[in-house]
Amino acid sequence: MTDLAIATNCALSPELLELENDAAEIASRARSVNTVRAYKADWDHFSSWCSDKGLLALPALPQTIALYMTAHKDRYSMATLNRRLSSIAAAHRMADHPFDTRCREIALVMDGLRRTKTVRQRQVTALTTPLLKRALGCPSETLLDQRDRALILIGMAGALRRSELVALEVSDLTLSPEGVRLVIRRSKGDQFGEGQVIAIERTNSELCPVTNLETYLRQAGIAQGSVFRAIDRHSNLKAGMTDQSVALIIKKRACQAGLEGDYSGHSLRAGFATQAAKSGVEERRIAATTRHKNMEVLRKYLREGSLFANAVTADLGL
Repeated sequence: MTDLAIATNCALSPELLELENDAAEIASRARSVNTVRAYKADWDHFSSWCSDKGLLALPALPQTIALYMTAHKDRYSMATLNRRLSSIAAAHRMADHPFDTRCREIALVMDGLRRTKTVRQRQVTALTTPLLKRALGCPSETLLDQRDRALILIGMAGALRRSELVALEVSDLTLSPEGVRLVIRRSKGDQFGEGQVIAIERTNSELCPVTNLETYLRQAGIAQGSVFRAIDRHSNLKAGMTDQSVALIIKKRACQAGLEGDYSGHSLRAGFATQAAKSGVEERRIAATTRHKNMEVLRKYLREGSLFANAVTADLGL
């Protein structure tokens, strides 16, 4: 991990070696698995590009970074280029090489790119209640369909990220006459696992998230372990799902229902915020469920949800 300062001519004791290994393991958990995966992919791309161009990747000169960003300005979004820069910086810091993203050669190119490139990020289609009803269609008796219904309804009602959905365990659920209490043990906004709790109330309708969750758990015979699991074509339960599976389920359901738009796992969370805003729910109540730390990110959805409510066309007498 790092060099230890020890007395001259003294080897590390077994105790210190064990502590050093433990410290290295703990340090490896400082970033989420998805972040580490993205950083590795970014670094592999950068180092491969440098190798092809005969340039040194580690340590890289500021001019090399500027050339790399310029070479890929038309291929990647500004968000991707910013992440690539963060990944390259992280690789240098881990190798104990100084790296300043604000040095003149890098900063000028990045600032120039921000001015000339569109910075609008991909915005997925929010799966609002009317669209969700169409995506789910009529109730089905198959276990696969019941799982999808429960997953989509709980995901939308709880404004859950796809990683949070697949991480849910039965022990994280507390069912009651009022609804279900969910413990979110770790999330993007809670990297240190302090835990967050949300409540989803019963609506006593055909689309009640709690009732559909109970039906799925009962039909699947799930009493412990992962809540949402893979199911084969013979309706046999498999291991827990991946977060990518959530996105594929939503895309498939939207396609089958003939819905137009760009759907992904984030459509559930976006749908919650947008639909809540359309329904006039207060910002603080929406934020209590979405658990946004950056309120400006949440307000993008609130503005979209209240767009027509705030329109003044009719007041113009047209």
